[in-house]
Amino acid sequence: MATITLSALRHSYEPDPSRDEDWALKRLDVAWQDGGAYALLGPSGCGKTTLLNIISGLVRPTEGRVLFDGRDVTDRPPDQRHIAQVFQFPVIYDTMTVRQNLAFPLRNRGVDAATIRDRVEEIAAMLELTDRLDRRAKGLTADGKQKISLGRGLVRDDVNVIMFDEPLTVIDPHLKWQLRSKLKELHQRVGRTMIYVTHDQTEALTFADQVVVMNMGQVVQVGTPVDLFERPRHTFVGHFIGSPGMNVLPCEGLDGRHALVGGHAVAVANPDPGAPARHMEVGVRPEFVAFAEPGEAGGLPVAVTRVRDAGRYRIADTRLNGTVPITVLVDEDTPIPAEDARLVFHPDHTRLYADGWMVGAQPGGAA
Repeated sequence: MATITLSALRHSYEPDPSRDEDWALKRLDVAWQDGGAYALLGPSGCGKTTLLNIISGLVRPTEGRVLFDGRDVTDRPPDQRHIAQVFQFPVIYDTMTVRQNLAFPLRNRGVDAATIRDRVEEIAAMLELTDRLDRRAKGLTADGKQKISLGRGLVRDDVNVIMFDEPLTVIDPHLKWQLRSKLKELHQRVGRTMIYVTHDQTEALTFADQVVVMNMGQVVQVGTPVDLFERPRHTFVGHFIGSPGMNVLPCEGLDGRHALVGGHAVAVANPDPGAPARHMEVGVRPEFVAFAEPGEAGGLPVAVTRVRDAGRYRIADTRLNGTVPITVLVDEDTPIPAEDARLVFHPDHTRLYADGWMVGAQPGGAA
């Protein structure tokens, strides 16, 4: 296993990149600690797979270095990096049995037969494949085949990191939660460094201890699932994580510790704008918005335009001044006013953003 460090990394597929949009990966500095569970999360085309291929050695970065335990491996080929990679579609040998598939990486490395037998049986037990060891892989379901792909990485003891490139894409929805749980369990048991690439926030947040959120080739935040939810450093993180996503409201200016939204003062946790910004906004998640109680002073006057039932709670869509949408999560037992509705925001979870970035936070990095 190894600590993986990406230092001053940039990559472009253009021969002579000169514009910002020429870079598939903008400058980033990221470190994955030995034995951690990490996720790369972002929409399609944001640079996740490019970054994964750079770590594995399939792509050499245009700029910067890749280090394993402080050793520069930027110019080393994949076979010298000791990486196991699980792809979207299972990479196995259909004509081999499950046992032969799991043993294949060890046989290629000249491991003795007794060690191979013990390791294969140990990994098969972890993956609940013991009763299928002597079946041909061709007859297995997609989730069974993906377990074999995973097992081929786990069976080796010389692996620095196991990387998953959207491994649940071909898995039936009702089986995905089982495999997600199995991956988390396996990480806790084997303690290998694992990096999971996905555009699905549920997969990322349930698997990883630390999530790297990417957008348009840039790392916009690295943090725990709680960090990303409660303290999004960029409005993109607020939009992308959470269902529904964070409310992002236009800000017309500041009045002391308050931001002006639609002509009304809203208390924010970080009022100092610092350097002048072209565009200021206020961000607050629907979970931290509530309807004012009768007789409660203040609040933003809104019109309730729609109420949706989501089971344990309701989603109320409202509009401020007829144009600014604000979403509220409401408990089943909480009444929703039919008229004269006013909204109050939790001040500790209401933040000011300048040009997309949370005021007072450095771009990228941990929360």
